[in-house]
Amino acid sequence: MTIYLIGLGLGNEKDITVKALETVRKAKFVYLETYTSKLNCSIEEQKAKTNDVAFLVVGDVFSATTHHDLRLRAIKAGIKVEIINNVSIMTAVGITGLDLYKFGRTTTIVFPEPNFFPETPYDAIKMNLVNGLHTLCLLDIKRDREMYMDINEALHLLLAIEEKRKEKVINEDTKVVGCARLGSENQLIKYGTVKELLTFNFGEPLHAMIIPGKLHFMEEEVLEMY
Repeated sequence: MTIYLIGLGLGNEKDITVKALETVRKAKFVYLETYTSKLNCSIEEQKAKTNDVAFLVVGDVFSATTHHDLRLRAIKAGIKVEIINNVSIMTAVGITGLDLYKFGRTTTIVFPEPNFFPETPYDAIKMNLVNGLHTLCLLDIKRDREMYMDINEALHLLLAIEEKRKEKVINEDTKVVGCARLGSENQLIKYGTVKELLTFNFGEPLHAMIIPGKLHFMEEEVLEMY
């Protein structure tokens, strides 16, 4: 038996690679991980041709450390593991024109809960800006409640932290790149100030956003397209 860890890409079922599709069609068990993302297509059952297991992940397999844990446990149990990669949000953001080599620490903005309002994203943005680096902000999802944070809410949360901390990391004039449904046929990218994006309708999930650091003139030229 072999466990295949397979990346599905960011759009829909058509983004799967030929190699991955052949593997899925032969597998006895197929598991779809939807905790960290959302698949934009329906799911159908099929007959198995092997005893292999296919574990499907939206985006790329190793965008989340959870899947490293699964891989290591399988290997320790003596199970063969094969990886089939695909595009992830970490590389798809290159379409914005921002240099991937100039991205600093990635952060996640999460839904506040009673007695829980982490300021980690604010710290990550602050550190990256000091070093002239871009910050990719992933936005929280809660699949059990069908909650998907949008860019508007994420910006409000960052402004709330700024109001508390007053460290001049972000304000209404800060430039932001809002990204919705990257990798899909109806992806949307909008570049503007926080004030402009606070009321902009980015539509259906999934959303992410980028706080740019120091910009090269070529990066600025591409961003102006959005």
